[in-house]
Order: sequence, then structure tokens, then C-alpha cells
Amino acid sequence: MSFPKGFYWGGATAANQLEGAWNEDGKGVSISDISTGGSATQSKRITPVFEEGTYYPSHVAIDHYHRFKEDIALFAEMGFKIYRFSINWTRIFPTGFEEEPNEKGLKFYEELIDECNKYGIEPLITICHYEIPFEMVKKFNGFAGRESIDCYVRYCKAIFERYKGKVKYWLTFNEINNGTNPVGGFLALGVLNELDKPTEFQNPKDDPQARFQALHHCFVASALAVKMAHEIDPNYKVGCMQIMATSYPLTADPVDQVLNQQHNHRMNWFCSDVQCRGYYPSYMNRYFKENNIDTSYILDGDAEILKAGPVDFYTCSYYMSFCQTVHTEGAGEVAGNMMGGVANPYLKATDWGWQIDPIGLRFSLNEIYDRYQLPIMVVENGMGAYDKVEEDGMVHDDYRIDYLRQHIEQMGEAVDDGVDLIGYTTWGCIDLVSASTGEYAKRYGFIYVNKHDDGSGDFARSRKKSFYWYKKVIETNGADLD
Repeated sequence: MSFPKGFYWGGATAANQLEGAWNEDGKGVSISDISTGGSATQSKRITPVFEEGTYYPSHVAIDHYHRFKEDIALFAEMGFKIYRFSINWTRIFPTGFEEEPNEKGLKFYEELIDECNKYGIEPLITICHYEIPFEMVKKFNGFAGRESIDCYVRYCKAIFERYKGKVKYWLTFNEINNGTNPVGGFLALGVLNELDKPTEFQNPKDDPQARFQALHHCFVASALAVKMAHEIDPNYKVGCMQIMATSYPLTADPVDQVLNQQHNHRMNWFCSDVQCRGYYPSYMNRYFKENNIDTSYILDGDAEILKAGPVDFYTCSYYMSFCQTVHTEGAGEVAGNMMGGVANPYLKATDWGWQIDPIGLRFSLNEIYDRYQLPIMVVENGMGAYDKVEEDGMVHDDYRIDYLRQHIEQMGEAVDDGVDLIGYTTWGCIDLVSASTGEYAKRYGFIYVNKHDDGSGDFARSRKKSFYWYKKVIETNGADLD
């Protein structure tokens, strides 16, 4: 097992989950800023009107906005070759409607990028990572309104021009295929169908018509951004980012096989087929018809835009896998990365019920590469866990090391299978706020942050056992995983 020379080892974060400073230096309100805290057993809520005395974790997060130099230095100490982070749209265009960008926001990310480059860390920037301006939600229901395309393209133009020569890799939308699920309508697409009252994050009022309309507008916006990026800087490489929700049929029943195929078509392939191939797959025609989706939102000229703007590379998150079956009696539902499925009896699970399936990563990487023949990065992979600081001041997170080791081993197998895998960024390389549950207790990082769900903590950073382990992995290009 060997990883290619120049393989990009690193970590990944999102602005709304670590920056804090939610209303500083001209920043506007994003959709994450109106999401309350939650837990493994209590859904967070979406509150169109701020509630006094309610806890909103993105407002402070882990204070990365004021501590980014300290954090980047820690990433450099681990030996990161690449760092995936996102730009919070509302730092650049506070409402999304402004004609000119906010200079203080542009300056912050320029300093962050410069800090990465100082250490030889390649920035990998997600343009829209669950951070759509809330004013766009109020005005035209997020990306359900076609006007959102112009707002997004104007935002892309500002950052593509400002960071030319400093950045190479961009991702247009985070986990765009989350929008095929009700829970992803708000998070991925800014679709909020009830503005007059709070909504449970895990149980929103759904409108499939609005979701698939919004997805189409994201496809068009992404294609226009890819084309623009290449025109502004021919060195730019622009990728898509998907949830890889690996799924197997639970039984050998042919009905389960077809059910699983349909699940994969909608969940795992639809969005990436459009973004990687530049056109709608034919299998969605029946889905739209059977689900009463009126596709008149696809306008003349859109097909040409999609064809002209396929992405340069493919990226995904990978945490777990599911099963599909019509034989539901005795089959338990399984928790997951914002979507459910049937439990696989051959797999164990994390404290949050996410099933652990390292071999599924090898399987998925082969499926992806067979389908697209594009360079691939795994840009999220990790294990949320309750970490405890021991008497020696260290978090001895051998469980995290074991999880990551097994997944890296399977990535190596995929490379040996012939997959063009070029990078790996673990999720939450520093502890941050969970996107699905809105809590600090679900920790992913190599770096412990002293901040807790009761509001206590001074944000102090400390190295976990996994910090030193990952440093060794990077130093040996994945050869030493002990």
C-alpha cells in the first residue's frame, strides 16, 4: 500500500462551526446563525426571529476568527499539506444583495490564506458551506429563487479576483446532494418553508418542488462559477463536494437490489452526475414524474450552461454506510450524517449511532472513479466522540486513531486498485460545533478546545494523542499507521 508522491494530507473545517465573531466587522446573518444548539437526543431549532436567552453556537463557536494564526500554526506542526476551510458568504456580502464586497471580510480571508501559504499549506476553499445569507432566504427562499444565481456568481467573482495567485483549489457547494433530503433543504439550499415560527432542524416542513428547483439553481450557479474561475485564473481547479452515503441492499432479494439502486441514483449520483458530466441523468425523469416535480424551472439555455461548466475534480465526505430493504420487520433504523437508513448487522457504531464501515470507503472510491475518471479527494472523514481530558492533561483518543487508521488503510487499497486519489482532509481537525446536532460535546479534532455546551471554557487549545499520530502519518506519507 502506497500513497502517491505529493499526496495532500490535511484537515477540514467550516466557517460557521469554528469562526465565531458572527456579527463583527460588517458580517451579516447566515442561515447557521439562526440555528440553536441541540444534542444527540434533542434536535436543534431554526429560529427566523432571534430568541433572547437562547443559545446559538455559531455566534462564538471556537473563536477561530481571533485565533486563526494559533490554529494554522498547530496544523503546520502536524505537517498539513492542505487545509480545507470555507468562506462565510455573509462576511463578504452581508445580505447577498450588495453590489460591492465588504473589505473587512475580504481582508480576513486574505490573511488566513497568507498564513496557510506561509507554512506551505495549500488552501482548499469551500465557497458555500451551509452559510447562505439569511436575507436571501427571507427574500426568495434561498436558492429556490433564480435570483440567487446572480448573488452567488457576484460573490464568486469577488473572491476569485481577490485571491488570484494565492489559491488553487475551490469547491462550489458543500454536500450539495444533502438537498435531495428534507433535512438538507435549509442547510444546503437555504429553503425555509416556514418563516413565521421556529422549525425543528430534523423535522422541517418539506416542499420537494422547492428543493429540486433550488438544486437546479445551484447546478447552474456552480457551472457558471467553474467557467468564470477558469477565465479569471487558468490555474484554478474547481470541484464538487458530495455526501458519499454509501448504501447496500440488506438482502439478496432482487427488490432490495432495485431499491438500493434507486436510493443511490437519487442520493449519491444525481448531483455529481450533473456537476461532473454536465447534464441531467435520464433516471431522474421518472423520479420527477412520480414525485410531481414540475421541471419548468429548467430554462432555455440552462443545458448549455451545465455543459460548459463541469467540475475539474470530485470530492466527498465519508463517515458511514447504510442498507436498504423492503423487509423492514426487525430491521432497525440507523442514525447518520443527516439521513437515515437501515442498520447493517455486520457493523459497529459510534456513540451517535453512526455505523463504522472503512471497507465501504474503498468500495465507494472505486465506484466514484469508475463513474467519472476524475481526481478525487476525501475532504471529510472522522469520528465524533465524547473526549475526556485525563489527569496528565491529554486526551487519549485511541478510538479516533483506530477509526482513522482503518479508513486510511482502505484508501490505500483504493489507490492500489487504480483510483486517482489525490488528497485526504479529516473532518474537524480541531474541535468545533457539530453541524447536525449543534453541540461541542461531539468532538472530532486532533486539537482539543476547552469549550463546552454549558457555556464554560476559555477556548484554550491542546494536543490530543491523535495529534502526534497524524503527524507521523503525514511524515511517512501514510506508510506508518501504528
